[in-house]
Amino acid sequence: MEKNIKFPVIDLSKLNGEERDQTMALIDDACQKWGFFELLNHGIPYDLMDNIERMTKEHYKKFMEQKFKEMLRSKGLDTLETEVEDIDWESTFFLHHLPQTNLYDIPNMSDEYRTAMKDFGKRLENLAEELLDLLCENLGLEKGYLKKVFRGTKGPTFGTKVSNYPPCPKPEMIKGLRAHTDAGGLILLFQDDKVSGLQLLKDGVWVDVPPLKHSIVINLGDQLEVITNGKYKSIMHRVMTQKEGNRMSIASFYNPGSDAEISPAQSLVDKESEYPSFVFDDYMKLYAGVKFHPKEPRFEAMKNAAATMDVTPVATVETF
Repeated sequence: MEKNIKFPVIDLSKLNGEERDQTMALIDDACQKWGFFELLNHGIPYDLMDNIERMTKEHYKKFMEQKFKEMLRSKGLDTLETEVEDIDWESTFFLHHLPQTNLYDIPNMSDEYRTAMKDFGKRLENLAEELLDLLCENLGLEKGYLKKVFRGTKGPTFGTKVSNYPPCPKPEMIKGLRAHTDAGGLILLFQDDKVSGLQLLKDGVWVDVPPLKHSIVINLGDQLEVITNGKYKSIMHRVMTQKEGNRMSIASFYNPGSDAEISPAQSLVDKESEYPSFVFDDYMKLYAGVKFHPKEPRFEAMKNAAATMDVTPVATVETF
């Protein structure tokens, strides 16, 4: 990381004291200039986070490490003689929390692990909704506006990607996760505090996201860029592989519901917005095939799709 670049780290507990205004300003600045920030004192119990980290690493070691090695052999990645650009060096499984949970369908999870992840997921859901209201306050939107947009008619979608990035003998040959922006709303990441790897692209420079113990890293997805009419941005990020250490990553995605109608908030549009209006599920169908491409052509494709259907993009009205 360049010496003059200081990644935004925010103490959320200061919202309750005399430094509230300064803390809100730090959040606003991070959303505008970084699309990322790291939260300390976020209210999630540290002993819960410690237990989840322990059980996640144990689960990988016991049930997933061998499968990962078999995957490498099956795809010819155990030697890595040439650079690989179409596969990620990661071992993952997915938990769905909302609108319906699959927590009890995931194989090989202990009852203790399931219970802890259920508790952690609920706390992250509450934190995400608290943060959305803080963003509303900074944007001058009515409290609850973003939550209402995300809700659609079926409620928001919320899930967790549990990842391990094992040691890689030739990090220069493959990424842990290729560069992309996230399609959804608000992402809350509990990452390994010992093994680094997450980077974001700021002003043309790849910047390390510092691994801080008991922190939650926040980043903004494409939907928040559209709703804020570009005031807040989703940012390209990637995971670099490392020769030493297994990096744990637990990323939770608080996204709009499948039928949520996404468009720039009317009060944030001066004349005509450059951003499209669309249904979230339609965006996700497009994103699935072009995740590792720049976001701008996706936005343009959604605008063109709306024009083809003779639908004029209309800014969302702040009514309740």
